[in-house]
Amino acid sequence: MPTLRTYAAPTTADVIIIGAGINGLAIARESARRGLHVIMIDKDDIAARTSAISTRLIHGGLKYLERLEIPLVYESIRERNILLRTAPHLVRPYPMLIPFSKQASRPGWLLSCGLMLHDVLSLGKRLPFNRIVFSGRLTREWPSVAKGGVAWGGLFQDAHVPVTERFAIELAVDAARHGATVLTHTPVTELLREGGRISGVAYQDRETGERREVRAPVVVNSAGPWVDEVLDLSGEHDRKIGPTKGSHLVVDPFPGAPDTCIFFESPDDNRPMFVLPWWDGKYMIGTTDLPYDESIEEIVVDDDEIDYLLRAVNDLLPEAQLAPDDVLWSYSGVRPLPYVADLDNPAKVTRDSEIIDHTGEASGLMTVIGGKYTTHRALGEEVLRHIEKALGLDRLPSSTRAALFPGAPAASLPRFRKTFVSRSVLPERSSGRLADLYGAQAHAIEALASADPTLAEVIDDETGAIAAEIVHAVREEGAVTLEDVLLRRTAIALNSDVALSAAPRAAAVLVAHEGWASERADAEVARYRESVRRFRPRALVTTSPTSV
Repeated sequence: MPTLRTYAAPTTADVIIIGAGINGLAIARESARRGLHVIMIDKDDIAARTSAISTRLIHGGLKYLERLEIPLVYESIRERNILLRTAPHLVRPYPMLIPFSKQASRPGWLLSCGLMLHDVLSLGKRLPFNRIVFSGRLTREWPSVAKGGVAWGGLFQDAHVPVTERFAIELAVDAARHGATVLTHTPVTELLREGGRISGVAYQDRETGERREVRAPVVVNSAGPWVDEVLDLSGEHDRKIGPTKGSHLVVDPFPGAPDTCIFFESPDDNRPMFVLPWWDGKYMIGTTDLPYDESIEEIVVDDDEIDYLLRAVNDLLPEAQLAPDDVLWSYSGVRPLPYVADLDNPAKVTRDSEIIDHTGEASGLMTVIGGKYTTHRALGEEVLRHIEKALGLDRLPSSTRAALFPGAPAASLPRFRKTFVSRSVLPERSSGRLADLYGAQAHAIEALASADPTLAEVIDDETGAIAAEIVHAVREEGAVTLEDVLLRRTAIALNSDVALSAAPRAAAVLVAHEGWASERADAEVARYRESVRRFRPRALVTTSPTSV
């Protein structure tokens, strides 16, 4: 089976996709499965920026009911059901409590009606029905919320994908298995023109730095916040993207920490917020939603955002008493929303996507705006319809509605995990991690460790990650840099210190097994330490948060 490696790109293709975020991945997978010759190209790694900063929910569209965006609600419910079925190792049921309080902008009776209406729209869903939670149950199961003065609430049955990094990699792997060429760390430098239309792209070769060209009758601009930057290559154009900044905090368990996600409103401005039990026992708090016009190349949470998020949690859960020093690390980015002039409230901007078929001298180019994890597959299918029309092809049914992700186990995840751990020669901490993170692909990693005992060695005590994961990331999943390995293949960087302590060990594995020179390993570790400063990790803070 082909692996996700960076091959020398051919000079022609059916479609070129600029951007390897969630939109580009969905389009590449859909198009490759349709039998098209696909090249996906990105100046960074797979899902390295905007797609790396989500709240990690596979959301059934409850918030769209208020705006009566019923088609978007239906789409969200349908796509959530598809993902629960096709990626059960990555997408998991995730109930969330919605406290009903007198201070909220929406009365409890209205939210109750919304939950019931959502159930009606979700008939046949793969999750339990939503429920109203009265004071007795609230006190028993969410005592910290009850102590904050909340008397009742609603339990909304939703889903989440705790490790979006693996979700994105598996999309890329599936596209590659169906013939897609994936070029990462490869900037597009020019849109080519022939016959009065866009005919391809020029890019800078990652290995040699040389200018190369590839041509295709269709070029898709799915560069997220960089959509306008790509359009700049084609000439003057109206601004398409009006990004808003979103930030999340990661903390250890704290007094009053809930076992269930809580979906509540900020006491400052009634913005929807979350306290989310997350990965490996940690919690996530988010998110902000701020108009943003600064550089999108390096985005960092600021002190005001930290105070805003912590203040909201401490108001909801008085026992928490979280302070900035409790934040292990954070992540920030921008949402690639449609541009709206003089925007005063980002919440009013639609979260639906838009596909633009350019005309005139820009014909041959498509631009995608918006998009999200929940409905990524539907967007990919819709873009494919535009591509089929442009290429004069018949419309075929989408295979991704039923196709399993590469790591989907044959049995249920709990059963698969139990069987894998019981039969594994690895310590339970490591084998359980492999099952939880990689699903059925855990077998390939365990096979590496069985063939070479040095690859069974634990390289991160906190997570139980083993050396074989590092090798697998490079050999089979297209990792090029140490950051690719730690952040987006193995997810070791989701630990308490964003893998700062594990980085030298991981680099040493690549020296021993993948032919890295020691000089390269040292340079990669140094670059990694510098790169993760954008997360403001507590492990790097020496005097104050602003010193990072």
